[in-house]
Amino acid sequence: MRALVTGGAGFIGSHIADRLLAEGLEVRILDSLQPRVHPLGKPRHVPAAAEFIQGDVRDKETLRRALRGVDVVYHEAAYQDYMPDFSTFLSTNAVSTALILEILVEEGWPLRKLIVASSQAVYGEGRYRCARHGEFQPLGRDPKRLDAGCWEVVCPRCGETAEALLLEESHHNPCNAYAVSKLAEELAAIRLGQLYGVPTVALRYSITQGPRQSLFNSYSGICRIFCSRLLHGQPPVLFEDGQQRRDYVHIADVVEANWLVLNDTRADFLAFNVGSGGATTVLEYAQALIRKLGRDVEPEVPGEYRLGDNRHSVSSIAALSALGWRPRRTLDDIFGDYLAWVSEQGEIGAYFAEADRQMRAHGVVRRAAVGAPG
Repeated sequence: MRALVTGGAGFIGSHIADRLLAEGLEVRILDSLQPRVHPLGKPRHVPAAAEFIQGDVRDKETLRRALRGVDVVYHEAAYQDYMPDFSTFLSTNAVSTALILEILVEEGWPLRKLIVASSQAVYGEGRYRCARHGEFQPLGRDPKRLDAGCWEVVCPRCGETAEALLLEESHHNPCNAYAVSKLAEELAAIRLGQLYGVPTVALRYSITQGPRQSLFNSYSGICRIFCSRLLHGQPPVLFEDGQQRRDYVHIADVVEANWLVLNDTRADFLAFNVGSGGATTVLEYAQALIRKLGRDVEPEVPGEYRLGDNRHSVSSIAALSALGWRPRRTLDDIFGDYLAWVSEQGEIGAYFAEADRQMRAHGVVRRAAVGAPG
């Protein structure tokens, strides 16, 4: 059996490619080696046993060549950023998915399964419950409240702080370009796959962490940013008040979820959350990482926020667990495995500084009023 992994030079894609090779599949990788993510070219972790095609998933003829003769497609290629180039999100994440199905239908090529990488981002602010007025889905937090340093989501009817609920697959509420593009990708895969008889699955990853996260990509996550700052003698800087609840999942558990849905027809034409099953505040995360590194610093909380961020995101993993999957790694495992990988890379630059500069220049990072409440 032969598999195509788009984005196979990247963080999640390369780990999936390794697993497929270990399971005896032939693997072909398609990756553009986007310079902002791979400024040094093809990384060393790309498996030599895999066939490699450098190209863009938005190019139909390149994609046609990559799809020829494959039985399984893992579509992990994605555009992730905080910049306002909205069309790039949609063309890379959603249109490429439509192109895969378009080619399969045009050529009449059978496919055992198409698995697309979606994201917890499709939930936006998710669902909340007001003690007086029940459940609601906010479209986003009021910028005026954010500017005043009021971080929590409030009931639109009474203004009281609302309770964040677990994110469940039956809901979605995208509030930024990346989230919109990922929901569009899901819908293209599942609805068109169902219409044309191509088994498809969408996996909504929570914040995935571990070895091979790009040291250069400004979107590659809290672990990279906080580790880089601490290793350069600087404290982690927390947005808002650091009490945002998040859901961090180890890359090995994500790979296991991808293998499971490939081999279980019960997953066909559905979306599944892939998370840790627990909540961790950003402050708790920073403190745990500081302890792991043995640093004598305190996180900084300057009262800034990032436009488009949601307040709380913790996914229910009940649906995927019902198929026999469960996360097995802890936050400590994430730190240990990531730091071990970083130590193998030699000197790492302070890339977080340039990413921060760009976000400020584009008005993505903003400061709340001095002395505002949390």
